[in-house]
Amino acid sequence: MTRHIVLYDDECSMCTFQMKVLSWLDWFDVLALTPLSDPRAKEIAPRLTREELIEAIHCVTPEGRIYRGARAIRFAGMRLPLLVPLALVLWLPGVIRIAELIYNWVSRHRHLLSRLFGCKDACAILPARKREQDKLA
Repeated sequence: MTRHIVLYDDECSMCTFQMKVLSWLDWFDVLALTPLSDPRAKEIAPRLTREELIEAIHCVTPEGRIYRGARAIRFAGMRLPLLVPLALVLWLPGVIRIAELIYNWVSRHRHLLSRLFGCKDACAILPARKREQDKLA
């Protein structure tokens, strides 16, 4: 089975926490979660710079199409049963633009938000679902 690859910043505790949540929501194993520290990350998305990869999560399809930020959430959400309602809302006219603005703000402030909300400690509470296709921190 070919999976969609999700590239994420494993040096960010908020990003790592979100990937742990995704691993539990991925009932049909359609996603492979790959941290940017993995040497394969650059091979998976050679057109993207390190800075672009750090700015947002990216979902790469088996065909090589790349979705970024809120669009990656929408794409992945359509493949995870519990996230389908959220993904459908993101298809409403204009909603994805608002979601991108919010995503970009959160992304720029994610390290501060992680400290404010204690994400590092919360990450320890939620264990990663051990799957062969994931390289979770």
